[in-house]
Amino acid sequence: MNVGFLGIQFSFGLQQTAINPIFLFLGAPEDMLPILNIAGPITGLIIQPIIGAISDKTWSPRWGRRKPFFLVGAIIGSLCLFAFPLSPVLWFAVGLLWILDVGNNMAMEPYRAFVGDKLPVNQLSLGYQMQSLFVGAGIVLANASIFLFQDWFSVDGTVDAVGSIPKWLYYSFFIGSVLSVSTILWSVLKTPEIPPSEEELAEINGHKALSFVERFKMPFIEISKALKEMPPFMWNLSVVYLFQWYALFVYWQFIVPLFRVTMGYDTSNAAAQAAKMSTTYNIVTVVVALALVPLTLKFGGKKIYAASLLGTGLALLAIPYIADPIFVLFPMVLFGIGWAAMMGIPYTMVSKIVPQERRGVYMGILNMMIVIPMGIETLTFGPIFKYLLGNNAINAILFGGVFFIIASLLALRLKVPADKV
Repeated sequence: MNVGFLGIQFSFGLQQTAINPIFLFLGAPEDMLPILNIAGPITGLIIQPIIGAISDKTWSPRWGRRKPFFLVGAIIGSLCLFAFPLSPVLWFAVGLLWILDVGNNMAMEPYRAFVGDKLPVNQLSLGYQMQSLFVGAGIVLANASIFLFQDWFSVDGTVDAVGSIPKWLYYSFFIGSVLSVSTILWSVLKTPEIPPSEEELAEINGHKALSFVERFKMPFIEISKALKEMPPFMWNLSVVYLFQWYALFVYWQFIVPLFRVTMGYDTSNAAAQAAKMSTTYNIVTVVVALALVPLTLKFGGKKIYAASLLGTGLALLAIPYIADPIFVLFPMVLFGIGWAAMMGIPYTMVSKIVPQERRGVYMGILNMMIVIPMGIETLTFGPIFKYLLGNNAINAILFGGVFFIIASLLALRLKVPADKV
């Protein structure tokens, strides 16, 4: 049931590592990178909770409840990935990122709810950590393709030209375009959804009987009701997420500029080094994702989650002081453990405490807690980087490390219901 996440996360891996270099290739200044990435936060804020609420009220005997949404999202994402490296100018690439994020967000949220729908409570931790494993595997393949193709197909001695995307970068996007659809199709065709109960089906049929206007308003009503009745744990988690995801966005945007400073690389080689970093931490994620399951059962999800965030913060504090392209990979072990925890443990904890019939909308709201910090970062970090951090990518990465440590301290304050640990 998790195979489709391989394709979704291949796309996400390209967004992490290759999109910002493409913006730089097309002439974007470094202090503009945060605002150019605002597509992700805005589309996530709008698309995921709405799609989650709609999917809660959907059922087709042939297509199921969640699968139609993540299939359509994968098709949209696939088309955008194919077109992205062909972008002739910066504004075209930025526009494609908006559409790509719509597709990825349309696929992401119903997929997380889909896994929760399929599993009993005692298997949720294993299910979401398996999802974390596929997250890591997809991003590993995406980033490995970037630095391998750069090594195989780049022309020695060439200098990056503003307004030109190197041809070696095309191939990763074309592979992602194929994987986005093919892996989702595997899950759609191989994993049947569990039919709704008679009570749920009656509610779904009642929803279908409403007028178009009432059905249009229903997702917004559902989101509003869910927010009013949201468990206190999720409100507390949102504060952790504020620092965690702000820091992650800083890292993804400024790791390439960092290597242009610390290693003297041009944009192509800096992007390849960033891809190696991402490959390393996602390999660690693949290896440790399932190992976190017994640890969370023994020590509790909260403690493992907090320790993982602390390790990620220490990794970011170390990276700017390592100029060797090999040694700089070592902090990625801690980052990979943190990424495995971030992609699994919070979803497990939330899935256990929200009602089944509202899992879709609450997974959408959980994503709002991700994209709102990202949106704040895109609007605020450009001026912070320019005026407070001296336009220095080293200071940007250190800033992210401090925010991760704050997130780890806040995670220790999470109050997980005793019967839901």
